[in-house]
Order: sequence, then C-alpha cells, then structure tokens
Amino acid sequence: MRQYEMFELELKGKEPEGSFVDIDLEAVFSCEGECKAVKGFYAGNGIYKVRFLPEKAGTYTWKVTGILDQEGAEHCACADSRQNIHGPVRTADMHFTYADGTPYYPFGTTVYALFHQEDQLTAQTMESLQDTPFNKVRFCVFPKHYDFNHNEPPYFAFEKKEDGGWDVNRPCFAFWERLEKILIQFGKMGVQADLILFHPYDRWGFAKMPQADNLIYLDYLLRRIAAFPNVWWSLANEYDLCEAKTITDWEQIEEFVAEHDPYHHLLSNHNCFKNWDFTRPNVTHASIQSKVLNKVAGWRRLYRKPVVIDECCYEGNIQHIWGSISGREMTYRFWRVVTMGGYCTHGETFLDPEHEILWWSRGGQLKGESPARIAFLKKIVEQLPGPIEPIESRIMQLVNMSAKEKAQFLQQADHFGKAILRMGDEISDFCNSEFVYQGHCGEDAYLTFYDRRTCAEDMLELPKTHCYKVELIDTWEMTRTVLFEKACGKTKLSLPGREGMAVLSLKTD
Repeated sequence: MRQYEMFELELKGKEPEGSFVDIDLEAVFSCEGECKAVKGFYAGNGIYKVRFLPEKAGTYTWKVTGILDQEGAEHCACADSRQNIHGPVRTADMHFTYADGTPYYPFGTTVYALFHQEDQLTAQTMESLQDTPFNKVRFCVFPKHYDFNHNEPPYFAFEKKEDGGWDVNRPCFAFWERLEKILIQFGKMGVQADLILFHPYDRWGFAKMPQADNLIYLDYLLRRIAAFPNVWWSLANEYDLCEAKTITDWEQIEEFVAEHDPYHHLLSNHNCFKNWDFTRPNVTHASIQSKVLNKVAGWRRLYRKPVVIDECCYEGNIQHIWGSISGREMTYRFWRVVTMGGYCTHGETFLDPEHEILWWSRGGQLKGESPARIAFLKKIVEQLPGPIEPIESRIMQLVNMSAKEKAQFLQQADHFGKAILRMGDEISDFCNSEFVYQGHCGEDAYLTFYDRRTCAEDMLELPKTHCYKVELIDTWEMTRTVLFEKACGKTKLSLPGREGMAVLSLKTD
C-alpha cells in the first residue's frame, strides 16, 4: 500500500443472488485511531473487490464483513513525489491544490465519448494527449449520440433485460474494466478525469432511466471508481437539457454522490443555459458554459468557489456557432479567464468528412493551433509566485457596490462615477465593451491581457515600495520580451500596437 494510490483487496466467493450491485460487502480501514468504511463490489467470475485510497502513511488494519469475512494489516509507504503522486485534487479558497499541498492549475480539454470508440482510436487519443498541456479531460460514462458522433460503442454499462431495457443490477464488467483502464492511464500521465455522470445526447435510453435506476447505477460506480485518486464528479453535461430529470432529481443525485463518496472528490454540475446553484454545500467548484468571460470575477465573488469555464466554444470549422472559433480566439479566451482568476477548458471541432472523427467527441488527433499557445500560458501560470486573483476596474467596482456603498459613494463621486451609477440595463453592455483583463498575485506579480486592444502605449501602475521586472508577452507568437529590469510606481509602456499582447510584472526584491 502506498499513500495516495488505490489499494485493492480481491476476494473470492459465490456469485451474488439477485442484484450484482446491491451487495452486503464492507471494509473498515483503520490507522492511528482514524477509521474509514468503504463498500465493496462484485467484479464478475466469483471475484469481489474492495478498493481503498489511503491519504496518509502508516500501518492500516482492515476488516471485511458481510457476504465475506476477512481481516489483515498493511503498511502504507509515503507517497513518491518523484512519480508525480500528490493525491486527489481539493479546493483551496477559490483555487485548487493536491492533497499534499502542491498547487494544481487545471488546463482541460473535452473528449466526450473518449472510451466509447474502437480500441485503436482510443489508443490514438491517449497517445495524442501525452504531447499536450492538458491535465484534465472531461468525458462521459454513457455513450453520446449527436452530430458527428453516430457510432455504436463496443460495450454498454449494463446488460440488457429480456424486454430490451437496461438491467442496472447487472453491470457489464468489460465496460467498467475499459473505463478503469483509461483512469489508470490518466493517473500515470498526471491527468484528472472529469467524469460526466449523465447527459441528454442519447438514443439508447440512459438519459431517461427512472430515478431509482439512476441511483443503483451511481451506487455501483461509486463503489468501483471512488478510490481512484484522479476523478472528479461532473453530475451532467448540460443538466438543464435533460428533460427526464427535475431539479429535485438533480439535487437528490448530487446529495447521493456526495454522501456515498468516501473521499469527497471534487463535484459540480455543468449547464447549457442556466447555471447550477454552486452555493450548495456539496458543490466544490463552478463548472460553467459561457462565452461572456468577463463575468468570471463576478461568479467567483458570488459563489466563493473556484470557477472553471468548462465550455467556452471550440476551435474548429463546423456549422455550429459553438464549434467554429479560431485558434487565436480560443487562445484569447484562455487568457481572459486565467487573468480573471478562473480556469478554462479547451475543445476542438475540425471537420473530418471521411471518418467523422472530431476531437471534442471522439478524440483521435489534435489539429488546431491553440494547444501550443495554451501550453505557453500554462508554463507562465505555473511559474508565478501564486494563484492569480482578479483586479476589477473602477467601473466594475462601482457596479458591484451594495446599495449602502453606492449611497456613500455618490456623496463624493465625480461626474464619471455618478453617470455610471445612473445607468440601468445599459451597464451590462458598457462593461462588456470596456472590460480590462487584469490579475495579480498579491504584490508579487501583476498581469494585464490587452485582448483585442491594439495599444501603442499604456501606463503601468506598480507599487512604489518594490522593483519589478516587466515583460511584454505575445500570446500568439509565444514570445517574452523584457521591457524593464527594474520598474516601480507609474511606468510608461511602449507597446507594439497589435492585439493579443500581455504585460507581466514580477517583483525582483
């Protein structure tokens, strides 16, 4: 047994009578007075398994009870950080960290039907991921039926009933073993699996299962998958398009997953139109679909949790609005989100008329221009002295004041401030058109992304108490040019007058 790595007990017994899911098998792992109870599962061929994720080193005693009884002890060695083993990802204020305290900055991509493809295509996708900056992948448990995704998957999660329906009490073991293979590969690559539990794009009946069947499916999934250190729970892709489920159903699903996951992995719910209520206690972070990226700072303030834009459109050339932005625009969207203290997810939808294989759904090989630029940004972020917090402009500060603060402000405001506060619905349009993307790491670093602006000069306002190295960053050409070795206070910048520029100031004293 090793800290932060899944430990497995394999036991042999008779095939369960009745349900293969609802079985009486539990193990309690104890170490230095702390105990954790976990449920086991049936894996087929008379084999039962209990999986455990040890989060601290030491000697564990374990006792299995129920349809099988066994006990023993195992020494758990310390995690090997040289092997990139840092434990599950947790939230840290409005950012993320591994269990051992190592910072984690999610730079994700989406491959919805990743393991529902033929082995050769799945292997090609996994190989392609090795050479990307992406350390999180969003993909679905259930297969997907949608444009450019009409293939029949090799396996399904359950066996069929005689009437053609799905028997959720009879898991298809080959299906789950295939999923586990992906999770293991991701673990070796340092990739988090953002596992989508439900979605509306379905022709097989999974999206319309009764709620009782939904919970049986989740019970088996959690017994089997929860001990993997690198999983996140995304309750749905576009929950608000799942017509068969009510908000009450979704809340029950959320509560069931949170209650039955012994390790409390990250949990969220992804929208099409209406955001999930991310203030709910079980929800660890906001998973949002949006193109209005200057709202990231406001969402952080509203939810007081990390914000991940898990869908900001896709780099590609298909007919849909959401799948036809340029690589440059995808790059800019990452910079907008990151500068605001949030995190962004990539996707790609380039036509492949011969094979109908698009990365966003089926994987294969990446064709776009943005992944290299995203890797460039990721390297910069990981070199910063800490996570980025947004700097809100004066306009946004005025807009976000409470009624009491606005009343006090008006007593001494200039004509500009008063005009802003008199605006009605127009304020949203004004803020969208005049937005400035700026972030900071305390007084250690300041970052401004000029986006589509083509400034030839600007005034940088730095603390007078420190000196800063100031760099000009070309986000598309992926270059970094030193403008000043030592700057402080107000500093006039000469800029190249083209879009996609950023300026990074790093404290040197």
